Amino acid sequence: MGVNFALYSEHATQVELCLFDSAEESQESHRLVLPEYNDKVWHGYLRGVRPGQLYGYRVHGPHDPERGHRFNPNKLLLDPYARSVARNARWHDEMFGYRMGQDDLSFDPRDNAAFAPLGVVVDNAFSWGDARRPRTPWHQTLIYELHVKGFTQLHPDVPPDWRGTYAGLATDAGIDHLKRLGVTAVELMPVHHPSYDRHLVEKGLRNYWGYNTLGYFAPNAAYASSKDPVREFKSMVRTLHDAGIEVILDVVYNHTGEGNHLGPTVSLRGIDNQSYYRLVPNAPRYYMDFTGCGNTLNMMNPRVLQLIMDSLRYWVVDMHVDGFRFDLASTLARELYEVDKLGAFFDIIHQDPVLSQVKLIAEPWDLGEGGYQVGNFPVLWTEWNGKYRDTVRSFWKGENGQVAELAARLTGSSDLYEWSGRKPHASINFVTCHDGFTLHDMVSYNDKHNEANLEGNRDGEGHNRSWNCGHEGPTDDPFVRDARGQQARNLLTTLFLSQGVPMLTAGDELGRTQGGNNNAYCQDNATSWIDWTEADRDLLEFTRRLIALRRDHPILRRRKFFQGRGIRTGDIAWFEPTGQEMEEAAWSTGFIKCLGVRLGGLPEDEVDEAGTPLSDDALLIILNAHHDRIDFTLPAASDHWQLLLDTARSGVEGQTWPPARSYRLKGRSLVLFRLPRVPLAPRVLVANTQDEACGR
Repeated sequence: MGVNFALYSEHATQVELCLFDSAEESQESHRLVLPEYNDKVWHGYLRGVRPGQLYGYRVHGPHDPERGHRFNPNKLLLDPYARSVARNARWHDEMFGYRMGQDDLSFDPRDNAAFAPLGVVVDNAFSWGDARRPRTPWHQTLIYELHVKGFTQLHPDVPPDWRGTYAGLATDAGIDHLKRLGVTAVELMPVHHPSYDRHLVEKGLRNYWGYNTLGYFAPNAAYASSKDPVREFKSMVRTLHDAGIEVILDVVYNHTGEGNHLGPTVSLRGIDNQSYYRLVPNAPRYYMDFTGCGNTLNMMNPRVLQLIMDSLRYWVVDMHVDGFRFDLASTLARELYEVDKLGAFFDIIHQDPVLSQVKLIAEPWDLGEGGYQVGNFPVLWTEWNGKYRDTVRSFWKGENGQVAELAARLTGSSDLYEWSGRKPHASINFVTCHDGFTLHDMVSYNDKHNEANLEGNRDGEGHNRSWNCGHEGPTDDPFVRDARGQQARNLLTTLFLSQGVPMLTAGDELGRTQGGNNNAYCQDNATSWIDWTEADRDLLEFTRRLIALRRDHPILRRRKFFQGRGIRTGDIAWFEPTGQEMEEAAWSTGFIKCLGVRLGGLPEDEVDEAGTPLSDDALLIILNAHHDRIDFTLPAASDHWQLLLDTARSGVEGQTWPPARSYRLKGRSLVLFRLPRVPLAPRVLVANTQDEACGR
C-alpha cells in the first residue's frame, strides 16, 4: 500500500514531503524530496503510507517579493488537495514568511513546523447503501441557510457531545425541525477547512462564519464529534438525503485565508505565490483584491481552475452534495478587470458532465469595479437576488415609490432573468441571510450594534432598510412588540408568496436575535447560536403554515413567467384599493403603498415534471405598507373570496367575502384570499356592516 504525493508549482526549484508521527509533534520525522517533475507538477510515490498519515510540504524557490515570489522552505505548507486537516494553524510569528516588525520584503529563517496545519491521508471508503439524492426540482425548492455549529450548539434534544457538529445536524431533533418546517435543502455556511484570523484570536474572538478557506477538499474538523470528519460529513449527507433534504455548500473560491502581502505563509503563498494569486501587474509584491479579504485567486491560471474544479467534483462525487452557493461569484468571472459572464470558469462548469447537473447559486457581486452583477449570470445559474431583498425591506418600511419595483420582485424578477432565457427559479429570494440583521432584529433596530466585534461599531452595513417600530432594541411595550410581530409576518409572508426560490435564514422562524449585531462573523458564542429555549413558537407555527400554503398552491411555484409578457397582463392583474385594475400612471405615483395582485390560476401549458397539466385556485394577495387602515374593495369574481390569512389578525381563516365587498386592511398588513376551483359550499357569510365584516 502507498500514496502518490503531488504538488503543482511552476516556479519552485525543489519540493520536500514532510511526514509527522502525530499532531503533537513539533518537527517532521521524515523529510523526502519529491523526485519527479512533469508538467510543472512535483510528485512521488511512497510505499507503506496508510490512512491517518500526517504530512506537509516545504517548497524551495526564489524569495523575491517584488517580483511576486515568496518561497521560504522554512515554512511547512498545507497541501491544497488535503482531504482532511489534523490541526489548525497556531499563531506565532514563525507562521509569517517575513520578519514581523519589518516589511514583507524581509526573510524569516525560523521554522514553523510546530505551529503549521497538517494534511491527513484519508481512506475514502464509505458505504452509501441505497441512499439516493433527492433531486428536488428548482421550482419546488425551499432553501434553509444554516451554520453547522450554530444550528445545534444550544439544542437541548441533541446529545451534548454532538452539539455543533455534522452528527448533531443529522440527529432526529435536527431532521424533525427541518421536515416539519418544510425545508427541501439546507445551505451550509462554509465547511471547508478555514483560517482563523490571528487578529481575531488575539482579541479573544474567532472567525465563526468561515469565509477564509485554506483547504478546499477538507471538511472543517471543528464541526466533527469524531476523529474522522470525512466519514461524519458523509453520514450527515446520507441521513439528510434519506429525509428528502438536499445539501448545498457555501463555497469560497474567490480568495484564501492567507490575506494580503502582510499575511501568513500557510499554503498557496509558499507553494507558488505568482501562479495561485492575482498580483498587481506592475507591482507584483501586492495583490489584486476584489473581495475585501486581501487576495484573489488567479482564475486565469489553468492549474488554479483545475484545483477549483477538482474540489467541486470531489464534493459532488465523493461527498454526495447537491449543489453550491458561490461566495462573491463575480470575482470568479474576472478574467482581467471587468466581470465577464462568459469567462473560462463558467465555460468549464457548463460543459462539465457532473457539475452542470447540480444546483449552482451565485452571490452575484464582489467589491471590485462593476462587481454588482445581479441578473447577469448565464443559464444554469441561479442568483441571490439582492434587489428582491432591498425592495421588500424598503416597501414594508414604508418608503415611497416602491410598488412598481415590488411588483417585479413578487412575480419572479422577469426584468432580471427572462432576457437570458432563465426561469423564475433563477431568483433566490431572501429578506435576510447570515450577513446582516436577523428577521427579529430587522424589525427591532434602526441601527447596527456591533460593539462586541471590537471595531468601534465601524464594521457592518450602515444602510439596512430596517425599522425598530418605535423603540430601539428590547422593550416590554406591548404595542411595539405587536407591531414587530406583524412586520415579521409581513416579511415572511411576502417571501413565501413570491415567485422564485425562497431562502429562509436559520432561526428567523424562531425569532432569533443577535442583539442588533449585523456582522456577527466573529461571534462564535450565544450571539450567533440558535437559542431553542427562547423560540417564538407562534412565529414558528405561522412559518410552517406559510410554507404549507406555498407547497399546496403550484401557482406560487410557477415554472414560467406570467405569459412572458410582463407583470401587468395575461393571467395576472393588479388592483387599486377601489377594486379597479391599476392604471399605468399609478405605477409611478410615489405615495401609493397599497396594492393587490390576483394570480388567475395556472395556464393550460403549465405542467409538472411528468407533463401532467396543473391547476390551482386563483389567489388574491393584498399588501398595505401604509401606517393606517385602508378599505380594499375585492375584485369581481365568480364566487366568494375565501380568506386564507391576515398578518394583522388571527382566527379569521376560512371566512368568506363576496366580490366587490370591502375588506378593511389594518395598517402595515398583508392578506391572502383564494377563489376556489370548486364553488364553496356551505358558505360562511359575513355580517352586513363594514366594521363587523372586517372583524372589528
